[in-house]
Amino acid sequence: MSRNTLRSIIILAAVSIAGITITQIYWVRKAFDLRENQFNRDVQSSLQAVADRIYEMNHTPSPTNSPVEQLSTNYFVVLVNGPVNSSVLGFLISSEFEKRKITAAYEFGIYDCEEKCMKGEKGNNWVDAKNIKTSLAEMPSWQKDGYYFGVQFSSIQANLISQMGIWGFSSVVLVVVIFFFVYTLFIILRQKRLSEIQKDFINNMTHEFKTPLSTIAISSEVLRSPEIMQSPERLLNYATIIQTESHRLKQHVERVLQMARLEKSDVGLKKERLNVHSLIHEAVQNSALAIQEKNGTINWQLDASSQWINADKLHFTNVLFNLIDNAIKYNKNVPVLNIVTGNQGKQIFVEIRDNGIGISPENQRKIFHQFYRVPTGNLHDVKGFGLGLNYVKLIVESHRGKITVMSKPGEGSIFKIMLPTA
Repeated sequence: MSRNTLRSIIILAAVSIAGITITQIYWVRKAFDLRENQFNRDVQSSLQAVADRIYEMNHTPSPTNSPVEQLSTNYFVVLVNGPVNSSVLGFLISSEFEKRKITAAYEFGIYDCEEKCMKGEKGNNWVDAKNIKTSLAEMPSWQKDGYYFGVQFSSIQANLISQMGIWGFSSVVLVVVIFFFVYTLFIILRQKRLSEIQKDFINNMTHEFKTPLSTIAISSEVLRSPEIMQSPERLLNYATIIQTESHRLKQHVERVLQMARLEKSDVGLKKERLNVHSLIHEAVQNSALAIQEKNGTINWQLDASSQWINADKLHFTNVLFNLIDNAIKYNKNVPVLNIVTGNQGKQIFVEIRDNGIGISPENQRKIFHQFYRVPTGNLHDVKGFGLGLNYVKLIVESHRGKITVMSKPGEGSIFKIMLPTA
């Protein structure tokens, strides 16, 4: 799948999800408004019935206009022609609300014209329903004269949302679908990135294998010539070339096999008590030829007093060799390496500092990823698979250690390994 096709699919999918989400929000809002209007009508009908009962008990005529008025989304007032007992009022409100299945929690109060305040009682015996709440609440005042009572709902929106049923379920389903779609898209992008990285790895590996194979093939052709027997020096030279290139091929194969084992968590470490400084000397000795070819130098400041660790000698030496080899290869100047050791608490640290090309901040987060190589444009002067630092990280972590990097482009890098002491 091409990048443009994938980008078009992502844009269309995003637009589709946005459209579905906006439509869902619109209809949920519409359903909520309908539910709220129905609730207001039910409350007004209930309070109208309560007012009619009170007029009958007081033997007063009903007003021509509706005595019920809604002052806010959750506050209703009802005009009555005289004082009313709070217990009777509570019973009437509860009965009418129960008839119309109004379950929202509420409180009510009665306005006393003589004392100019809302009055009510707490804990009346008529309160049977658990959702009823009586109190001397501070309710908004009404500008009209005369006796009235007010009913205020405390959690009307939550109650309405709980009654929306299928709309709430559909919204949850939509959220789950969007989540899985985004997750699937993330997996697709990740797999595409891995596919590109593996493609680069195969190209690099093919090139790395092709060069020594070509050299071996040419050397073999020369060795097949009868005249070569007359020149022992040439014979030895081509035999040495074949041996060197075969060893190089073997190293490439071993490196790939090591990464395959590490992916399966089958490192097979053979830990023993080792001296870090001895391992450093051995790794430097293995890198002597590469540093001499570039006329570089390796300095060390081995200050660690606790030098012993439990480690696999082969793998940990390879870790140090990889870091030293990278410091030499990724260097446009005459390589100058400084290896420093020290102790921090019950840990020992090893720092490998170089004066190389450095690593940008955005690449520092990726250099330990498998197959990743720092982009160099069209230049391919440094060979490799992008496995070295990933191998280093896995081995260090399998020793219960940690590796970090500090670097600035053009100013070199510092790789720091922290390990527990034995």
